[in-house]
Amino acid sequence: MKLSVRGEYALRALIVLGLNYAQPVVPIQTIARLQNIPRKFLEQILNELRAGGILESRRGVAGGYRLARHPEKITLAEVIRYIEGPLAPVSCVSERFYERCTCPDENQCGIRSIMKEVREAIVKILESVTLAQLCDRVRKLQGEHSNPLDYVI
Repeated sequence: MKLSVRGEYALRALIVLGLNYAQPVVPIQTIARLQNIPRKFLEQILNELRAGGILESRRGVAGGYRLARHPEKITLAEVIRYIEGPLAPVSCVSERFYERCTCPDENQCGIRSIMKEVREAIVKILESVTLAQLCDRVRKLQGEHSNPLDYVI
């Protein structure tokens, strides 16, 4: 599995929305600015996440996006699978996107055997980490009082 720029941007946008889960919505221009993501590309990604039931949106001047579920109910595996496809490094070990490989006998293929272990390790980690846990890690790395949407006027 290789995380594309699209997948990375999706996770970065979800971090902003997870950190600001208590907000009614977060404007797309705020997410784009905070994460340095081109707005047009971000619009495509957020619409895709909305279609997948991960986000909700509100149109209009006071519009924006919010998580459709609590951050504790969204796993990184769910997001990455939805945006990127299989978590497996090769399709012959994927459980959800299986495709027959080119080797003569899958059951005796050493490469497939190792790649299956790699897939299982990736799945174990990504299915056990929620967006809430990712946001907690971001808070720790950036400092406890580093909420990007806290404004003082």
